[in-house]
Amino acid sequence: GCGKSTTILEVLELGKVQGGSISIDGIDVATLGRAARLKLRKDVQIVFQDPMSAIDPRLPIGDIIAEPLTVHGVPAAARLERVRELLELVGLERYMADRYPHEFSGGQRQRIGIARALATNPRLIVLDEPVSALDVSIQAGVINLLEDLKDRFGLSYLFVAHDLAIVRQIADTVAVMYLGRIVEYGPVAEVFAHPRHPYTQALISAAPIPDPVIERSRKRVLLDGDIPSPTKLIDGCNFRSRCPLYKTLDAAGQSLCTTSDPALTRHDTVDVACHHVTPLTLGDPVFTAGR
Repeated sequence: GCGKSTTILEVLELGKVQGGSISIDGIDVATLGRAARLKLRKDVQIVFQDPMSAIDPRLPIGDIIAEPLTVHGVPAAARLERVRELLELVGLERYMADRYPHEFSGGQRQRIGIARALATNPRLIVLDEPVSALDVSIQAGVINLLEDLKDRFGLSYLFVAHDLAIVRQIADTVAVMYLGRIVEYGPVAEVFAHPRHPYTQALISAAPIPDPVIERSRKRVLLDGDIPSPTKLIDGCNFRSRCPLYKTLDAAGQSLCTTSDPALTRHDTVDVACHHVTPLTLGDPVFTAGR
């Protein structure tokens, strides 16, 4: 992987930060005291990829959903009423609070995980591939629920996904990662319409298009070579060994990629980590279906 899940675990202080800093609302979380850190954990919650492994199978779901409320000292009567409200909010019945996780389908278990994340009225919910473990027929319902909750409660999501169709549907801003680094970051519509980094271009060109005429005629951006080891330090751009653009550069251009690690720099509304930014546009066959 490119480090998506590792990054969000560090955001939630569930993993050790290897370098740099993590800021939420402009505040470096490493500088927070105990009280501020507890408030941050109330404001930032997570929904995991596999709903069954993320909830205790020995507890009824009412207790699972109420757990964050218990941690934050909410009285028992208020916890019970809040659990019932949350069950209805995610499309489950109040009486289901006494049932156990094995009595629910995968989609229902993910709704339970979402209800637990909502319990403390967070401002930010981190979602780690929340629908990738679900059947395609169930995914749409969960995505629609997440979109409805975002609009109703003004939530922000840090949404990790590898399915480009889901990213395009739910995201406002997208970050593309390669080997643990963000290589492109900007408004989702602009990144999909005019991808600037060669890796982003390859990702989007690989996504299938339902129209067979467009699919046969579209341009592909192909990547050759093996993925470098993420633990090996590489001088210069760590994507150059697979980059189709690198192969077309003159000696001076290749030397820059070999010796200098590109930092994220602004190009219009998008930040790109590339020395030789060459955006594709909607006029290219790759993106005809996205109009």
